[in-house]
Parts: sequence; C-alpha cells; structure tokens
Amino acid sequence: MVTQPMQTIDVHAHILTEETIRLMQREAPTVGPRLSDIGEQFARLDVAGNIYRHFPRGGWDLEQRLQDMAAAKVDVQVLSVCPQTFLYGQSAPLAAALARIQNEALAKLARARPDRFLAIATLPMQAPKQAADELRHAVRVLGLRGAQIGSNIGGKNLDDPEFEPVWATAAELNAFILLHPINVAGADRLSSYYLTNLIGNPLDTTIAAACLVFSGVLERYPKLQICLAHGGGFLPYQAGRFIHGWHVREEPKRRLAEPPTQSLKRFYFDTIVHSKEVLAFLVGSAGTERVLLGSDYPFDMGMPHGVSQVRSLSISAADQAAILGGRARALLDKVSAQAFA
Repeated sequence: MVTQPMQTIDVHAHILTEETIRLMQREAPTVGPRLSDIGEQFARLDVAGNIYRHFPRGGWDLEQRLQDMAAAKVDVQVLSVCPQTFLYGQSAPLAAALARIQNEALAKLARARPDRFLAIATLPMQAPKQAADELRHAVRVLGLRGAQIGSNIGGKNLDDPEFEPVWATAAELNAFILLHPINVAGADRLSSYYLTNLIGNPLDTTIAAACLVFSGVLERYPKLQICLAHGGGFLPYQAGRFIHGWHVREEPKRRLAEPPTQSLKRFYFDTIVHSKEVLAFLVGSAGTERVLLGSDYPFDMGMPHGVSQVRSLSISAADQAAILGGRARALLDKVSAQAFA
C-alpha cells in the first residue's frame, strides 16, 4: 500500500472573483466592489468608496492563483473574503445580503475544485443574531468550514455580550474561525510609514484575542477553534504578561475565573511572521499542534514562502507535516463531520 503525501493547506487566503463582484454590484451598486485600472499584475479595488490601489491579480484571477499556489507548493487554500468586503459599516440587511452572496460564491468555488479549495464564510457581525444564523447556514447548507471574523466590529471589541450568539454557534458547530484585523486601533497615530499595517494589524489582533481571553469567552466555550492571523499579533510574545497580570491585579479577574493560561492555549496561529527565527519561537511556545500554514494570499504583506520556511525549521518531519496541513485537515474535517451529523 502506497501512503499518499500529506497535502499542504493554507488556512489564510483571500479571494474576490469577478463573478462575486458582479453579483455584489447588482445587489448594491454604490457599495459593491469595483475593479478598475486593470493591469497585468494589479487593479484598483473600490469597495463602498474605500480604495485599495494595488489589488493583486491573484485576488480575482483563478488561473493566476493556481500558478502561484504551485510556485508556493500549496496544495489547498482555505478561501476567505478580502477584509475590504466585511462591510461592517453598512446596514444589517444589506450586510447580510452581501455576506450570503459571497458565501454562496465561496461554496461554488469549493464544490467546483474540492481538490484545491475549501472555504470559510463571512458574517454580518454588526447583527450578531443574523451572523450566527448565517454561520449555521454556511456550515450546514453550503458546506463551508467556519468563518472569518474581524478583530472589532465598527470599533466594538469582541468581548461585547451581544456577540455571544456567534460564539455559541461557532462552538456548537466546531466551526473554524479565522480572526483577522480590521479598522485598527490607534490609526490616528499610525498614518506614517505604513504603520497601520506594520503595527496596527498585529495590535488589533492582540486586542481582540485579549478581550476573548479576559471576558471568559474561551473559558465558557472551550470548543471554540479560533486562529489568530499574522502569527497572533503580539500575543505569543506577551502571553506571560497576561498571566502575570491576572495574578497580581484585580481587573483581569473580573470576568475570568481562572488564570488565562488555559484560554491562551486554545488559540491557533498562522505562520505569517516573516522570519524563520520568529516562526521557530512561535512553534516552540505554542506547539506544533497549534500553528497552521498561512500566506495572506494575494496581498503584498503576505508570506508566499511559508511551506519552505516551515520545512527549514529544526523540527521533526512529522511536526512539519502537522503545521503544513495535518492539523488543519483535522480541524476542518471536524467541522464537516459536525455539519452533517
């Protein structure tokens, strides 16, 4: 019997196809995304008046995407929407309609190429009950494996009690949740040097993760499967500070009955840290069972060489295989099994 090699699975890969753009435009002409100034490598992306000037071709061009996946030695991408189309600032009915369009498009892609794509949903998080319902529909009807959620919702932190239906539903479904930064804190002080991304993105991920820990969300829902984008922001480096603070201060204890140690161990992290040395630290501190291959494809702050970087680590071949796809496959298949149980 010949053993098949483990597939490499990229859990952090964004997409916005031209078909999805057309459908969103038809639903909401002034809000839906538009591509313009289309060149060989980039286009201008406009979503509800917010401009992204160098949107890479791989974001909408499937042929380019497949070529790039082959070059990066990625077998499977877990597709998620571009953060620009979260649309948390729109009305709840419109956001729900546009989320459904995007989720149906993601499911269509995953069905058409199950050998190359899995997918996770986007949710109208400004309406948490509708978001929970959309997550249930996405998993149980569309066959998606979870959802991508922003690090805050219109400036509201994720510890707000109104988001409880989302966490309860995600835990019930064993849904894979990718937590991605958006609308970052301190933007007024980060306007220079691209600091909104260099510092703002990992900062906002850290704020979101801390809120989930100290509010007791992870303590109440131990089945939650949350992967923090971009290596977890600053969380892995400051986890000891969180634990120390809980022991010496009263404020962190107000909603968290036990030390944050176990809650912190429930997070997963992608590999997007742009440094072999930092990745080695992350794997050493979190363990190979909690680090998953990610690229942030197709954006320029992504990490297309993640597979080779993992394979260069001084860890066993079995541990490399777990990071590159084995652990992700187990998590994502658990969602699928739950959906049709």
